[in-house]
This record gives sequence, structure tokens and C-alpha cells, in this order.
Amino acid sequence: MLHTDVIVPVPQLLAKHAQERPEKAAFRDGNRTVTFAELDTRTFRLAGHLLDEGLETGDRLLMYLDNCVEVVEGYLAAPRAGTVTVCANPSGTAPEFAHILRDSGAVAVLTDAARVNTVLELMEQSTTVKLVIVAGDTPQGLPASSRARVVHYDDLIDSAPRTGAPDSAELDTWCWMLYTSGTTGRPKGVHLTQRSCLWVVGACWIPIAGLSADDVVFSALPLFHSYALSLCVLAVVATGATEQITPKFSPGDTLRILKEEGVTFFPGVPTMFRYLMNASHDATLDAPSLRLCVSAGALMPSALNESFEHFASVPLLDGYGITETSTMVTMNSSTGGRVLGSCGLPLPGLTVRLIDPATETDAAPFEEGEIWVQGSNVMLGYHNLPDATAEVLTDGWYHTGDLARRDENGFLRISGRLKELIIRGGENIYPSEIEDILMESGAVADAAVVAKPHDELGEVPIAFVVAAEGHTIDEDALRDRCRAALSYFKVPEEFITVAEIPRTGSGKIQRHQLHRPEHAI
Repeated sequence: MLHTDVIVPVPQLLAKHAQERPEKAAFRDGNRTVTFAELDTRTFRLAGHLLDEGLETGDRLLMYLDNCVEVVEGYLAAPRAGTVTVCANPSGTAPEFAHILRDSGAVAVLTDAARVNTVLELMEQSTTVKLVIVAGDTPQGLPASSRARVVHYDDLIDSAPRTGAPDSAELDTWCWMLYTSGTTGRPKGVHLTQRSCLWVVGACWIPIAGLSADDVVFSALPLFHSYALSLCVLAVVATGATEQITPKFSPGDTLRILKEEGVTFFPGVPTMFRYLMNASHDATLDAPSLRLCVSAGALMPSALNESFEHFASVPLLDGYGITETSTMVTMNSSTGGRVLGSCGLPLPGLTVRLIDPATETDAAPFEEGEIWVQGSNVMLGYHNLPDATAEVLTDGWYHTGDLARRDENGFLRISGRLKELIIRGGENIYPSEIEDILMESGAVADAAVVAKPHDELGEVPIAFVVAAEGHTIDEDALRDRCRAALSYFKVPEEFITVAEIPRTGSGKIQRHQLHRPEHAI
């Protein structure tokens, strides 16, 4: 059943809980706990100060810092100010952040003391940034900038702004932008709205996962992902639950918190659940308050699902979601039957088709087809990429590029991808991102990156490379080049030297042939 009562403007949700449960903890991290009354006040002040600093409707605030309360507040300030909040991977490299800085056209950046100097240096490549906000401790004082005003986050939060937050009631305007890899090698900004994201809360996290004000959520998910925005920010605000945030996932710390901190609800990706079992010294998890775990972001093997449920003595519900649909498309339920190894049934109110790529007709049960999605959770489009948007959005249908089969009861099982995305432990990797870096090396004449199955991470990237004339392949040098330009999870696990990269007549890489051992030399 769709809970339409939560598909309302975020400021209304904040005001509701500030009135009904003002002293209840909303979000806490290692530095502070914020109640619902404080969350309402703090996000109002942040929104007002953004407007005081000259941001206008649709201007972008780019966040570049680890998981913390400030990231949550930055997301929630967007619908209050009428601006757009963008979130970058805090573990990303400087070149990756520079791309998002330029592409987003950010007017303001929210970062921390560890990253502020990098931000100021990269601002030389952007003409739009005029405000840098620094969160957390800054013991040495704030750095100076000739290009932008640099202020401390707490100075904004602790003072009343001149401008009141407009708190628009508009649900369908662009509000958040998250970056994802898609049909081109560069990450693309996805335009999301309050309606699209809160629809997932009302269709999935409340009716299927049963999230409520009684829950204590522990989040180790990276907040720059749509999965975390939907569940670990907006669902908590919508329901009045309490959430404990950690900067990064640690199996040991997570086991302790699940056992000792009264956590009832734990969202993760498949690798997290495997790591928890591997790190535990006990055959079972003694977490008396825990009632449910959920997984998304990568395929969940049925054996892992079953093993973890035995270990934790609670259901682990798997689902399928993508950034372009504001996260969830399908979900398993703990009631009414489920199929382990499947990603569940389409969310209520969502239309899902499986289309045979060869005939462009609906696939029959058990036949493979591309997943098409139509519903309120579909994105507005890609940022400044009308052609890429038109390629995947037709008549309200989003063409996911993912392949699946449907059984006689409607349960979907992901079977492959039309697009060449690699998903390593829930992190998206597009091969051409890596290939571009390799091809910049004078020693490499051609390169292709493919996925290799991995027991714990699902799949990892490996690179096939052709040596340029007069050169030999130095694997260590190529690995160092990738580490300098790419996030750690994008660095290939292996470099395999081959005589040539198999390609079609039009030059497209035939990646499926690269798994054949005869290509290695």
C-alpha cells in the first residue's frame, strides 16, 4: 500500500516532527546529536544563509565531506531554500571531484578541514563558486581565498539569517543531483525531485520494510548514493525514526553497534553482510533489538542471503534500485512469500516491463528482457545532457539497460546488463573511465576493461592492454597511474597484456571475447 501521507514537501515533514517529537534524536554521528526540533531550526538557518550569500533558485550547493550530520542537513536545506544539493564521493580523487565541480556549476561548496585546501585549489577550474563552507573542527583557522568567501558551518547554523527560507510547496522541481555512471564514460548528474525520492519512501521503506518512528537505523552507507539519500535521510525524516551515522563501514565497529546500541534496522550492500559474518567470532549475531536488514546496490547471492539470516536471526530483504529511479524499483518482503536470489516484486504503483532487446516487445515469463520503468520515482533527466536523456527516457519510460527474467509469480531476477557498468561491492564503475586513464599512458596502444567475478565484491575490474610500439607494459606504473586519477575501487585488480583488443567493424569493443584465455600473451 502506497503511503501518500509522506509525499509532501520536506519542510512540512520537518515541522511536523519538530512539533510532535521535538526532543527525540533525529540524527547522530560521532560529534553531535541533533533532535527533530534542532533539525528544523538548523536546516532553516542554513537555507536562509545560502540565500543571504547570494544563491538563487536552482543554484547548486556541492557537498564534499564524509558521512556526518552536516551532509544530512545540506540535503534538507535544498527544498527549504529552493536550491539544489549535489553530493560528491568524499573518497574520490581530485580529478573526479573537479569534474563534478565544473559539470554541476556549483555556486557553493560544503566541505571539511581535510578537503578545503583541495577545494580552493580546484576552484581555479570553476568560475561559479563564490562560497565555501567548512564543517567540523578547523583548529588552524579558516584558509583565505581571493575567489570566494570562506565561512565556518557552525557560524551559519548558530545565527539567524537575514533571509527566511521560502519553504516552497513545489514537489516536482529539481531538488537534488547525484552523479552516476551511465552510457558515457563520464559520471552524469541525475536530476531528482522531492516527489520522486519521497515516493520511494511511501512505496517501499514504510509499507514493505515497515520503517517507523520506533526504529533506530544504523547507516554505514555512503550518503552520496541514492540508496542512502532515500532511506538514510528522507525515510528517517518522513517517519520520525532515529539514525546513527558512521563515516565509513567497519565490520568490527558495526558488529559492536548492532549488539550494544539498540539498532533495529540495518541497511547495507551484499559485501557488508559477508564482511560482518567473516569478522564475527561467534556463529550467531547477538543483537537483541535488531529486527530487519535490507540490501541493494549489487546482486545478492541466495546463499549469502540465507547464511546471513541464519547468522543474524532476522530477515535480510534484497531489492533492486538505480539512481535514475530515485533508488528502489523492486523489493522482497518478509511477508507474503519471497524468492531468495531474486530482487523481489515491483513496488506498488510502479509499472515495470521486460522488453526483448531484439524485438522490442514484452518478454514472456522466464525470458530475458531489458527492465523499463514508469512511475513517480523516475528522474527528470541528466544534467546538461539532453541527448543522453532522450536515449533512456521515452514516453515516461526509463530504459535501465539492465536485463532480467520474471517468474510466473512476477519475481524479478537480474541476469545481466546491456550497458557495460561494473558494480564492485555496490560501487558503480564505467570501463571507459579506466580506459581513458590507461590510454593516456604512452606505453599503451589500446585498452579494454571488463568485470571479473569476485566471491566477496560481486565483480571487480580487470584491464586488458596492448603495448605501444617500442614499449613494454609495466603493471606497477599503470596501477600507480590509475590510483592517482581514480577512486580506489576503480583501480583494476589485474593487468593482462594482449596482442589486440577484439572490436566490431564499427570499432566497438567486444568485451565478452576478452574473457577467453587465448587473448592473453
